[in-house]
Amino acid sequence: MLDKIILKDAMRICERANLDSLNDSAILVTGASGLIGTYILASLCCLQDHGAHMKVYAQHLSELPSHVADLILRGGFNSFRANLADFDAYARLPEVDFIIHAAGYAQPSRFMADPVSTAQVNTSATIALLKKLRRDGRFLFVSTSEVYSGLDKRFLSENDIGLTTPYHPRAVYIESKRCGEAICNAIRGKGVNAAIARVALAYGPGTRKNDKRALNSFIEKALCQKKIELLDAGNAVRTYCYVADTVELLWKILINGNQTVYNVGGHSTVAIAKLASMIGEIIGVPVIFPETQAKISGAPEEVRLDLTRIEKEFGKTKYVSLEVGLRATIEWQRALYM
Repeated sequence: MLDKIILKDAMRICERANLDSLNDSAILVTGASGLIGTYILASLCCLQDHGAHMKVYAQHLSELPSHVADLILRGGFNSFRANLADFDAYARLPEVDFIIHAAGYAQPSRFMADPVSTAQVNTSATIALLKKLRRDGRFLFVSTSEVYSGLDKRFLSENDIGLTTPYHPRAVYIESKRCGEAICNAIRGKGVNAAIARVALAYGPGTRKNDKRALNSFIEKALCQKKIELLDAGNAVRTYCYVADTVELLWKILINGNQTVYNVGGHSTVAIAKLASMIGEIIGVPVIFPETQAKISGAPEEVRLDLTRIEKEFGKTKYVSLEVGLRATIEWQRALYM
């Protein structure tokens, strides 16, 4: 079963993140069928395997892929299929002790295709979900490094913010994430424990077929087309973080974080061309560069986060290497496509 790959990673998350305070609590995970949501559910399954008891509510928009359905069944979790852009959806959601708001598309092609819903999930949904949080509960808003868009700076710290306008091609996603952060900061001023995680480029097992993000798209092309064709020279630089490392840090922020906002990322910094070459070498296919070049509208040239705050607070020093993470991701996608 595919979920065994994820559960192996989830065991490591539970070993590195102290999740004991989740025992006898109620937890709501939005975006449960996404990559981050999947690993959150998997870590809760492992926690239960070690004797913890909790009520888990997993919200999702579309039909669940089989590996997520298996995790929900394994954990005895409550599955809620609801559109968070629909105000009637919240009446069905319970009051809980912990909320991880990870809903919303992370693929640019998808959040740009439905901009109004994208804005609602990050803004009005955030307000509505905060009302479902019990007194003394803890809330985590999963934001994005795209809030830094427009800055020409080597390392981006939590004190920085981007310079894009409301007319940027990705404006609805960027601006609504910023607004969601502002909502969390405002409610924090009223004594609610709400934190923000600016996540950069989590990857790993758990994606669905036809995921259009560069890393997953390269693997799909290599497996299905036996070659990787790039749209441009691949000079843009990205820093990737294996999803198990990402979720480990998200749990630590939710349960013990003292700051309002944290950068969450990794140390695997690589140009897109090099990433494609690594994938091509592992799978054994050629990488082809085009004579004419295209570019995804609004895509940043470099994404690199300053992780000083989160690593100092939580002592995170060990990250899964890009090569190891790629091999696990390729194993996952090979099972999807082959």
